[in-house]
Amino acid sequence: MPAMAIPTTEPTVVTAGDTIAWKKALADYPASAGWVLKYRLINAAGSIDITATASGSDHAVSASAATSAIWRAGAYTWHAYVENAAERYTVGTGKIVVKPNLAAMAAGFDARGTWAKAAEDLRAALATWLSTSGHVQEYEIAGRRMKFAAAADIQARLAIADREAAREAIASGASADLGKPIYVRFKHG
Repeated sequence: MPAMAIPTTEPTVVTAGDTIAWKKALADYPASAGWVLKYRLINAAGSIDITATASGSDHAVSASAATSAIWRAGAYTWHAYVENAAERYTVGTGKIVVKPNLAAMAAGFDARGTWAKAAEDLRAALATWLSTSGHVQEYEIAGRRMKFAAAADIQARLAIADREAAREAIASGASADLGKPIYVRFKHG
């Protein structure tokens, strides 16, 4: 099997538990002159530090499968910088998404975000409301109790949950569910 070409740019999406590698050429800061390239990936949940090794004048950036296996899934901002003795310079910034290591997940793992789960619960409440012609106005779903005065209450909360679920999906790097219907309401006035 032929060897896979090593990318020369930072990835935008990686999967925890995979071997991750790229090579970076920095003409002003060659590894052969003692410059060391470092990356800090950071988000609200924590940070990940990666130190490149010299590969001639280039910087070889890598993380083994065992190293990346402990990375928390999520969207990160990365900051790249070089150091040589007492000198330090920023050489780049960007965004990267770490996807979960599904091979290591136990049965029952639910990759959906909090808002996507809430939207599903609200759809179930709306279906119950509609099927009972509004006779069942109080719902307990997954240990949470909600009371609604009208189907419009549920629909309003569902619209919020759908909007936030879409934001959650974008932030996590997941693609939107293209098969999901989009509802639009026009108000004449």
